[in-house]
Amino acid sequence: MSSTTAQSGLARARKGLGPGGSGDGSLNRKSKLSAQASRTFFWLLLPSVVLLVLIHGYPLFQAGVQATHNGNLIETGAFVGVDNFQSVLSSPAFWKAAQFTLWFTIVGVFGSWVMGLGLALLLRTKIPAGGAFKVLLLLPWVVPIVVSSTAWNWLVATPDSLVPSMFRNLGLGTPLFLADPALAGFTVMIFKVWCSFPFMMMMTSAALASVDGTVYEAASMDGASRFQQFTQITLPLIARSTYISWILMTIFCVNDFPTIYLLTGGGPVDATTSLVVLAYRTVFQDFATGPGVAIAFLMTLTLVVVSVILYRQIRKSSVE
Repeated sequence: MSSTTAQSGLARARKGLGPGGSGDGSLNRKSKLSAQASRTFFWLLLPSVVLLVLIHGYPLFQAGVQATHNGNLIETGAFVGVDNFQSVLSSPAFWKAAQFTLWFTIVGVFGSWVMGLGLALLLRTKIPAGGAFKVLLLLPWVVPIVVSSTAWNWLVATPDSLVPSMFRNLGLGTPLFLADPALAGFTVMIFKVWCSFPFMMMMTSAALASVDGTVYEAASMDGASRFQQFTQITLPLIARSTYISWILMTIFCVNDFPTIYLLTGGGPVDATTSLVVLAYRTVFQDFATGPGVAIAFLMTLTLVVVSVILYRQIRKSSVE
């Protein structure tokens, strides 16, 4: 009798049953709770999804319609398929703007990153009036771009501006920073770095704050130099934040309209015309929405590719 009871208890235990009840009720309650949680999650998520579709989906659909039609700002026009994309890709103006956008992005991303990294490392040391210094370094990012561009125009726009006058007084001639095509491109890129380095500095400072100081102490005890600590400890440990900041700054640079337009207007002779400025001119000055929106789609596709590549680097750095 006792052996039968023991075998019955073992069988019930294998099935997950209690000594006097059934396990089906417990499983049913868990499944009901899981289903209820799923339904609650769905209804909580639904308004956000609908809002995102309305905000992003509908404009994206309309942009696709305009990119495949030969219309203007008033009417959609006739369907032309991919003709707008073909005309854009065969245009010398597009490739000239793409070349400037590429250099503008490279200098903007890596120039601001190097400057922000250097200042973030400097701020980790004990310097006099460090708090006030941090606030001053944030001003280029905080000040509205209209104010910044006006200040830079006052500095470099005319031969009698402050910076050209300094060059002339030093016997170096009178450079026309916004009239010479090469100098105008260089000036716009430096202006972008000046406006963007505070963002990189904040991103890098936050990443450096998460690095454990004992790692550097151990490296010093092992005889590692400051340069070795920087290249083999600091850079790998902040790699994830670095790639994220590169993705964001790449998007900022490619889509940056006011920095260029307020300083040079895309000139002289289209030397500083980026893709976003070209798209603006095509749509709102030439009233050709099809080619203009096609340029915007090509910009978006390029940004997606670059973002995917950098995101894979983020995953690799996380695994390592």
